[in-house]
Amino acid sequence: MSSADKPAVKGVIVAAGYGSRLLPITRVVPKELLPLVDRPAIDFIIDEFAAAGISDVLLITSRRKRALEDWFDRDPELEAVFEADGATAKLERARPPAVQAFSVRQARMGGTGDALRLVRAFAGADPVVVAYPDDLFSGPNVSAALISAWSQTGASVLVAEDLTGTDVSRYGVLDAEREGDVLRVRGIVEKPAPGTEPSHWVTYGRYLYTPRFFEHLERRAAEHAAAGSGEFYPMGAMEDLAAEGQLVSAILQGERRDTGTTLGYVQAFVEEALARDDLGPELRTWLKERL
Repeated sequence: MSSADKPAVKGVIVAAGYGSRLLPITRVVPKELLPLVDRPAIDFIIDEFAAAGISDVLLITSRRKRALEDWFDRDPELEAVFEADGATAKLERARPPAVQAFSVRQARMGGTGDALRLVRAFAGADPVVVAYPDDLFSGPNVSAALISAWSQTGASVLVAEDLTGTDVSRYGVLDAEREGDVLRVRGIVEKPAPGTEPSHWVTYGRYLYTPRFFEHLERRAAEHAAAGSGEFYPMGAMEDLAAEGQLVSAILQGERRDTGTTLGYVQAFVEEALARDDLGPELRTWLKERL
């Protein structure tokens, strides 16, 4: 397939959840808008998408998260003030992200599988990179790595990291084998009991799904509805892809920041501040004095 014939890759951000682990602030502020210094967490994902060539992005939101949609909109009054003052730098920082954003609301909290069912019409015949905002990544672009692995294999793609030597019982753990630059995934075990894990390859919150994934998801959703049992998750659809030989994993080359817990969020905030030239040196000195 030539580059001209290759389908465009779209982006999806799953952001409908309550953010209950970060209460009370998430009662009124979406966790995706909590700042890492002066940028909301979602902005790091948008930058990742844009750098990977993704220009169309779907937000899966809920009734309480209208502010997320506002993040992608212009503020003409604020821009007019900065233009009148000649504040060019502030004007540039006030502009919305340079992507085409769409949004859809998850009407009820029916699980992440239920949320992903809302993606199918947006995706159409194109693959989509799905991001969960709890997971931010530094280093080489994760979305670009997923797209590269899909280009090589035509399969849906997970991101994985080797955590040999650590407890992986709170992760999704891959049954996989190395195949060139990727892992060929045979199965996924969610939160295995210590000593029963099939490997120490764990997967995080970035996925590239081909249209085939959504076919499996719909069939699994119908089975789930017929059984009438609780929230619906996408694991079954991923297992179906693995059984077909259509699931691979790109290997994480950078570092993951878990912003979904209080400690993880604080650590990510400090790491981001330390990495900045305008804040890092003074903050590092201050931390040494405090500690």
